Amino acid sequence: MFQQFWNDENGFVVSTELVLIATVLVLGMIVGLTTLRDQVIAELADVAAAFSNSNQSYSFSGITGHSSSTSGSLFTDNTDFCDVATMTAEEFAHCISIVVAEPEGS
Repeated sequence: MFQQFWNDENGFVVSTELVLIATVLVLGMIVGLTTLRDQVIAELADVAAAFSNSNQSYSFSGITGHSSSTSGSLFTDNTDFCDVATMTAEEFAHCISIVVAEPEGS
């Protein structure tokens, strides 16, 4: 009975196929999730740039009526410290930079 069990290879091919399929699926999932992460970061950077480009300044002039008046008001949205027009190739607008890790040993 032990010799018959030892010589039986019916399940060998199935288990090898399952290991191969699981390996391909895990590698594909890692690549897919990395791509998803990068795209979410890029979209959030676009949203941050859109919020940063909104102009928050306002003003209204004074109003004078029959027996009362109100003075006007003014607010100017100044440029933030990282709103610059010059950017390098590795830098995105509005202080968002993506750092690419270099492989070890290089």
